[in-house]
Order: sequence, then C-alpha cells, then structure tokens
Amino acid sequence: MDIANGLHKQALRLTTARAGRSSAWVDALRADTEQMNSTTPSAPTEKDGLDVASAWAVIGIFLVLALAGVYMMSTILIPLTLAVIVGMILGLVAEKLSKLGVPRILNAVLLSSAVALIIFLIINSLAGPLATLAHEGPDVFQRTVNRLMPYLEGFKWLHITPQTFESGPMSINVLLENAGNVLHVLASGLTPAIAQGLVFFAALLLFLAGRISLRKTIIMTFSTRTTRLTAIRVINAVEQVLGFYFATAALIYAGLGVVMTAIVYVSGMSVPILWGVFAFLSSFVPFVGIATITAALAIAGIITHDDIVFGLAPAIAFFSVHLAVENLVFPAVMGRQWELNPFVVFIAIIFWTWMWGAVGAMLALPLSLIVITVINELFFEEKVQPQLPQ
Repeated sequence: MDIANGLHKQALRLTTARAGRSSAWVDALRADTEQMNSTTPSAPTEKDGLDVASAWAVIGIFLVLALAGVYMMSTILIPLTLAVIVGMILGLVAEKLSKLGVPRILNAVLLSSAVALIIFLIINSLAGPLATLAHEGPDVFQRTVNRLMPYLEGFKWLHITPQTFESGPMSINVLLENAGNVLHVLASGLTPAIAQGLVFFAALLLFLAGRISLRKTIIMTFSTRTTRLTAIRVINAVEQVLGFYFATAALIYAGLGVVMTAIVYVSGMSVPILWGVFAFLSSFVPFVGIATITAALAIAGIITHDDIVFGLAPAIAFFSVHLAVENLVFPAVMGRQWELNPFVVFIAIIFWTWMWGAVGAMLALPLSLIVITVINELFFEEKVQPQLPQ
C-alpha cells in the first residue's frame, strides 16, 4: 500500500512539473507574439532615383540586345515574318475553304500555290520591260540629261553644266561602271534571295496547314478562362483586320494600277503595264511608295514630251487620283475604326526600312496593324467576349 501511494505521489509530481514547463513555454510564446503584434511595422523603403534609373537601364539594354538580334537574324526572320503575315491575311479564305469541306493540307497547298502563281505572274510581267529598259539604259540616260539640262541650269547654286555629265563621277562611262558593280551585287545576292524565297513558301505552307493547331496551342498556354477568352478575341481581331484590310486594299490598289496603266498609255510613254504594276506594289508602302512613283512618272513625262506642262500632266493626274483614293475611297470602304495615325505609320516605315530594307518597308504597315489591334483589344474599350467550348 505504501509503495502504491509513493508511486502515485511521484506521478503527480512529474505531471505538475511538465504542466509547469508547458505553461511557462506557452506564456513565453504568448508574450513574444504580443510583442511582435505591438511592434509597428516599418514602412517600405522607397526607391531612390538611382534604383529607378538602374531598372530602366536594364530594360534599355534588353531592348537594344533584342533589336540587335532581330537585325542580325534578318535573313531568317524576314521570310518567316512575311509567311506568318501572309498566312494570317489568308486566314479568312482558309476558313471559307474549310467550311466547304476542303482538308487542311489541301487548303494549305491551294493557297500557297496561289501565292506562288501571283508572284510568278508579277515577275514575268516585269521581266520583259525591265530587260528592255536595261538594254536602252544609256540612251534613256542621255535623253534624260538633254531634257533636264535646261531646267537644271536654272539653279545656279547646283553648279551643273553639260560638262558635268561628260566627265567626272556623273559621266555616262562612270555610271555604266557603277551599274556593272550594282549588277554584280545583285547577282551575288540572288542565291540568298532564292533561299529566302524557299523558306517563305515552306513556312507559309506549314503555317497554313497547322494554323488551327497552332492557334489552340497559343490559347491553351494561358491558365485561366478569362485569359483564354482574351487570347481568342485578340487572334480573331488580328486575322479579321489583316484579312479584310489587305483584301480590300488589294482590290482598290489594283484599280489604281489600271488607272496608272491608262494614264501612261494615253500620255504616250512606254511600258504602261510596268508602270501599272509598280503603282500597285508601291501603294502598299504609304508615303514613300507614292512619292517615289510620282517622281519617277514626272521625270519620264518630261523626257517623253517637249512641253513641261504635258510632261508633268501624267504625274499630276496620277497623284490626284491616288490622293482621292486614299482620302475618300479608302476611308469610306474600310471605316474609321481601322484608320492608322500617319505619324505612327511613317515612324514604322523608317524603322523597319532601317532594320530590314525594302521588305521591311512593305512589312511596316501590317506589323503596325497587328500592334495597334492588340493594344486596342487589350487596353481600350470593352469587347464582347467569345464563348469557349465546354
């Protein structure tokens, strides 16, 4: 009995000691917690000017490196970018063919072949007139000098005389030598151009064939339903803008090319078809294209006609028609919502011409359309959300 009582007392002492230690630990934890809660949190440290400048410097370095990469990889990026843009422009046609039951592979082959056929027809129509122009180059140059000399001599500050074109860097012999150097450069760049053409057609074919699966992949990369709906809306808007804009522009500019052909034919100048094709192609390069073709037409008119008024008449007529088309017909057909800021387009043309040359100038407008469409869809007015399939 005494042994049992002793064990009981010992158990009570152990329990009391443990309870005391636990109670002391709980009290210490509670005190620390109250002290932490009572302490006022320190205000976040504000970034000074040096931190902000460092952040912007990192962003600037990244942008410079990215632009350098785009410039150095132009040989590959130009045909790929062109293929993607052309593929998106043909997206509406691809959708129509798919609804008619045409398989995707056949759809891609038909559209790619149509693009190749159009390019071949354009090159074939230009080959003959360009060969004739190259063969008659010296005579054309001499006639140009003879016709423009009376007007150039009127500007005394230019210091241009008939002897300027007989000797020195402006003579016909020097220009022919330089023309040979230019032809050599063009011939040396023919192989890369052919390689880029093959890359373009292969990329266009594969893009059109896998357009739907690529579209689904891009949409499914987003995790939430809202972001996926936004991605669908942005992709639909970009394809709609590019498809409708360039389909309508191609029809309008084709009519402008026909008008140019008629003007050149009536004015008695040579190769009117060549002028019509140039007018059609140059119209896709805003500002620069119309300025170049108008200046060339004015020079050709002065060479052809003895009277300067009749010589400038074709250029004035074409410029007036182009001005009416751009400011009256185009806005009426396209609508005000797809008008681009002229200053933004001009800056884009300068930038992409500097980056990628003549092809960059042609890509400036579609790239600007894509960027502005994405910005409008993401940051401006509320858009109707498409419905995801359940």
